[in-house]
Amino acid sequence: MSQTHHGQSMFRQFGNPLRGFFSKKPYLSSELLSLLHVFEQNLAESLRKLMAVDNKDVLSLSWMRVAMDTLCTIHDSLKTLITDLKFPSADWDNKWINMYLEDSVKLLDICLALISEVSRLDQCQLLLRYSLHLLDPANNYPPEKAKKAHTCLQDWMQKISSRSPKLENCPATLQVLEGSLYFGKVKDSAKGEILGRALYGLKVVTVFICSLLVAAFSGHSKPLLLNFDVPRKFTWAVAFTDLQAYVNNEILNLFPSGKVASPREVEAVRVAVEQFTISNHVNCNEEALVPVRNSTQEEGLQETVSKLIKSAEELDGGLDLLSKQVNTFFKIVLTGRDALLNTLRGSDFAPQSNKDANLKAMNLK
Repeated sequence: MSQTHHGQSMFRQFGNPLRGFFSKKPYLSSELLSLLHVFEQNLAESLRKLMAVDNKDVLSLSWMRVAMDTLCTIHDSLKTLITDLKFPSADWDNKWINMYLEDSVKLLDICLALISEVSRLDQCQLLLRYSLHLLDPANNYPPEKAKKAHTCLQDWMQKISSRSPKLENCPATLQVLEGSLYFGKVKDSAKGEILGRALYGLKVVTVFICSLLVAAFSGHSKPLLLNFDVPRKFTWAVAFTDLQAYVNNEILNLFPSGKVASPREVEAVRVAVEQFTISNHVNCNEEALVPVRNSTQEEGLQETVSKLIKSAEELDGGLDLLSKQVNTFFKIVLTGRDALLNTLRGSDFAPQSNKDANLKAMNLK
């Protein structure tokens, strides 16, 4: 898809990143082809399930949770494939090892940034919970507490508009991951070709989903929305292309200006807070500085508070579930990285990255 907005493409275009990858194909046995088929079919099914999520807003917390769960499933599937191939990382080409180590570091950095932002939003919930405590219906919304709740909610509005500084480096990190979607030629290695195809699928989907989460939480004016041109030779290509078109169309409809707002659940609370502010200040006793309301205004305030409570609960639950899923993905990436470093003990492999060299030295102690 290459839709434009105001004459300019909103998405970066990519050609075939596997150019030359299969120019001299080694012989693939039926057993190897079967393993590849299972992996790619599972990948396609995961993408179709993600597209079928019943959410109009693809950047909602609930959709992002399912997206992260999809990444966890795909990464676990790769581990299963490597085991079934009987192709341990000790037999990998050094270039692949370096690529995996470099990529995993970047993914861990992105995960930490997302965890930091979700944690920040959760801390903001303390103000929201306290405000709702003050507005407990059992207290019949006493004016004094309503005014205090108003002050807390204004503080929440101010804090929620900021971002975790760790998100600032994510755009550059994702750009580097985009640029490394190329494995080169596989020489006389049937298992290597199978693994290469699987790694490509894994990386395309990982970069795509991570870019969406970063865009949603950063509110970046130039959202990191990608448009991968996946060759049709891959079984999962159609499912991914359909998902990509669906997501990009949704974002164009939701954010025609090109700037992505906060997740839907955050925006719902923001709107509810604004409505409460209006309802709470229809009339005001200037001397006492507390709201003075008639019965009609009181009913309107109660309805507004009910909406605020409902949206706050949805945000609370969404943050909790997404936090758990991002942490799970972080652990999967970290475990895979540690496993690879452990296989390199005593080997002649020399990591290209100073960070990886230091990590290897630490693991060898």
